[in-house]
Amino acid sequence: MSQLRGALRQKTKNGPYYYRLQVTDGVRKEFSLKTCDFEEACRKAAELDSVWEAPNKEVAFAQINAIKGFTKQTSQIPLSEIWDLYDQSPDKATPQIKEQIFYHSTLNEFIAFASGETEFTRRKSQPIKTLDQLNSLLVQDFTNYLKTTRIAVDTHNRKMKRLRKIFSCLTDYYFGPNPFQTKIIFRHAHEEQDYVVRRQPFTQEQEQQLRDVLADTVHRVMNKPEIRCIYYLGMYTGQRLKDCLLLQWQNIDLRQKLIFVKQFKTGKEVTIPIAPQLLAVLLEAQAWRINQYVCPKTAARYKKTDAAGKNVGNNHVNIDVLRVIRWIGLEPSVSVHGRDKKMTVYGFHSLRHSFCSFCAEAGVPKAVLLSILGTESDIADKYYTHVGDAAQRQAIEAISLNRGTKTPQDKINEALALLNQRPDVPPDLAVELKRILS
Repeated sequence: MSQLRGALRQKTKNGPYYYRLQVTDGVRKEFSLKTCDFEEACRKAAELDSVWEAPNKEVAFAQINAIKGFTKQTSQIPLSEIWDLYDQSPDKATPQIKEQIFYHSTLNEFIAFASGETEFTRRKSQPIKTLDQLNSLLVQDFTNYLKTTRIAVDTHNRKMKRLRKIFSCLTDYYFGPNPFQTKIIFRHAHEEQDYVVRRQPFTQEQEQQLRDVLADTVHRVMNKPEIRCIYYLGMYTGQRLKDCLLLQWQNIDLRQKLIFVKQFKTGKEVTIPIAPQLLAVLLEAQAWRINQYVCPKTAARYKKTDAAGKNVGNNHVNIDVLRVIRWIGLEPSVSVHGRDKKMTVYGFHSLRHSFCSFCAEAGVPKAVLLSILGTESDIADKYYTHVGDAAQRQAIEAISLNRGTKTPQDKINEALALLNQRPDVPPDLAVELKRILS
């Protein structure tokens, strides 16, 4: 077989082959050959190579479409069909149902903008109706539009990553590079550096207050004994909310006093010794043991989904968790100028911050902390460069000894004045001191 002009590759093991080649000066394009057989892929790639002997680019692309069966590529594909094309792609993202819904809603937001359904579009951009009209200028206008919607930088960037992925699966249907591939569509964290509101850790006193209200008979919340158990897990393991409330009995060794956690967010496995306070609560939890979950009622509520498969129970449980924080007089979220959505100050995740803070102040090595947290997170870095108020106060007191506002001459004049006011100082000593200070 003759040498190919481009390169064959499989994006996933045993997946379909793709053929990448330079179609014009400075422009590369990758075609899905829709086969997992290497020999068939080589044959189709060779057919694509032969196309470039056509007299012009238009004829070449028409022949490519005919070979690949993409008759719609030469027609005008309505924006409304983009999701269906993406959903049929073997390279589409496969996140959880909730994130899939976000993918769809983000695309609909972009389509509404591109179609001229927003005031910003009517002022700044020429509305488009078909995929072949998509261009980088429109994408840049959409970026600028999102900046006016008062969303967080992280939210903005997540939307752009979703759109980048969607349009990377549609390269067979439009010419040129992915318009969302450029880096200028992303925002930078420093744009929010004026926001002084940040996630706060609980103090030792505040955590004791949480334990007190969770143990009393005055404050009420659904499945309060389980919520109390979840809080203790957060306090004494430093794990995230989902890892705590979906913890299973099979991952607890009460004899050896160990908890084994495979974190939902990172997939990392950590082993954590059980603190005496937590052990007492876990022993109490055995009284309501009905299935594999340590907190069965809360776990079932957390996993509840709607008709579309979207999780709705996690918000309900989170509301209960925040209610406990309000019991001790703390407000979980505050309004911030420049953003519509409130910023979280205190939440269940604050227990993770507290865990780091207490470990740092107790002199626990950072590597040990990370073996418990399961990740080299910014949280650990934050508290291991800020080792507590006591150490800071010592540092300030140390440097303040040499940072007075008086000059050396001022101090000499004060000493001379004091000698003149002290008749009890022996005359010969007073004369000698004045000579030295003068």
